[in-house]
Amino acid sequence: MSHSFPGLPDGLAPRQTSLRASTRTTLICGGVVLAALAVVLFTLLRAPMKDDVAWLLWVARQWLKGQRLYIDVVEVNPPLIVWISAIPVLIGDAIGVSAKTVAVYLFAASALWSSWLSARLLQGVAPAFQRVPVTFAVIACVVLLMPGVEFGQREHLMIMAVLPHLCVLIRALEGHSNSFGMVAGSSIAAGLGVSLKPRYLLCLATVELVGWLQRGFKLRLSPFIAFGVAGLYVLAILAFFPSFIDRAVPLAVTLYGGTDTSLPELVLESWRLLAGVGVAALLILALPKDSPGRTVMAVLSGFAIAATLAMFLDGKNWFYHRIPATIAVVLALLYWCAEAAMTRRKAGTRPDLRYVALMVLALVPLAMQADKLGERLHERLALAVEPDNSTEVKLERLIRRERVRTYVAFSEWIGLGFPVVDDTGVTWASRFDSMWALRGELWRARMDGKPPAEWPMRLWVAQDFIRGCPDLVVVDRRRGTEDINYPSVLAQADAEFAEVWARYRQIALLDGLQVFKRDGEGCATAPPVENNE
Repeated sequence: MSHSFPGLPDGLAPRQTSLRASTRTTLICGGVVLAALAVVLFTLLRAPMKDDVAWLLWVARQWLKGQRLYIDVVEVNPPLIVWISAIPVLIGDAIGVSAKTVAVYLFAASALWSSWLSARLLQGVAPAFQRVPVTFAVIACVVLLMPGVEFGQREHLMIMAVLPHLCVLIRALEGHSNSFGMVAGSSIAAGLGVSLKPRYLLCLATVELVGWLQRGFKLRLSPFIAFGVAGLYVLAILAFFPSFIDRAVPLAVTLYGGTDTSLPELVLESWRLLAGVGVAALLILALPKDSPGRTVMAVLSGFAIAATLAMFLDGKNWFYHRIPATIAVVLALLYWCAEAAMTRRKAGTRPDLRYVALMVLALVPLAMQADKLGERLHERLALAVEPDNSTEVKLERLIRRERVRTYVAFSEWIGLGFPVVDDTGVTWASRFDSMWALRGELWRARMDGKPPAEWPMRLWVAQDFIRGCPDLVVVDRRRGTEDINYPSVLAQADAEFAEVWARYRQIALLDGLQVFKRDGEGCATAPPVENNE
């Protein structure tokens, strides 16, 4: 039976109702995204900045001042992340805002743009993607929230850059056309994104292989563009930053293993991710072979598997190494749940045992990831509410009170140096962001029976200390975090350092950290006495 209203054509009222429902959906989705964005901005702007990101902003500033990467400032990452970090530094200096603030807003805007573009590209590919605002809200919340305190790390920026490329691939596999501009743009972004972490080229190769297995071999332009961009980037490094090849890479190969985690420990640390990857791969089999849903799940799961492998190749148990695989897995599982629910509702049948079992199977790893995210965010939100309780802010207050001009920390925790140096403007008295290289030298000496002659870290760190002559020094000797007494190691290796270090006295104990201040005006040691006899 048709419903009509006096004076109105048949069917107009239902269309108005549909428009109102669409507007309501858009507003709800916009509100959800704004809430997620508010949480992220509040946490990141109020709490101390993540140490790795703060360090890279500082490196970018030194590079812009004329210091040489990999020589005057020791960094083991390829230069692209320094170039990217230079953007908020330049903008911040131009408008009189801190680089931290500009970086947070730029990275958040990039996450939203990547999510919106991905949602637009996926529209019409599968039933769950029909409503762009809903798709955008889901992707945006995952990309904004899942990194937690690691927001803006290279791995996070990489997955933002690659997501539209994956969506273009999914469209192509499902027979949808893509404009040349979209193919080229998304491929260039993906090539630059994986160049931040070159191991993730494996992910681009894997999703192409997945596409061939899913829809048969077909030569596509986008992987050639992506890999071509990565190749041009390598040539640019060889041409403009040869010191990365002959200094940073050998240094990392020789010493970076000192921070490695054993395979069993890495598996134990990553069990939630591994469970999610396994479930996502298994759920592919529950979808019809030629369905769009199977294509979506195969591409996201293939990317997640390759990203997990890249994480294991890194050999580190740092959470941010799991960000690309985690985001891909969460998106895959959320998509599967949405598609399964829509299919069931369209069929109009009551849920059977198989449907319930599969839905629980998908929801369990999602709940585990949400629990881990809540755990990591809770601590940072507490610091955002009361930032004065953080070790970094307490240290910054001490530096200002003591009117410190130069400073260094003997610790593997980069946070004792950065963002402390960024926020206080003191001079960092070292070429290194932390003591990771010195720890690596000690590790290599245990492995080989002698320290590497080409990388005498003890002497380099000692020389940096004497040359920098820091007013204030923090020594991290907290039980369970630092098992190396770095000043003692340096004093045994270099007599001049021992003489200079004797001029420092402990003035405070801050959150378990020993704080030393120099007595006297300088660090110059007495010249050797000549024997004229």
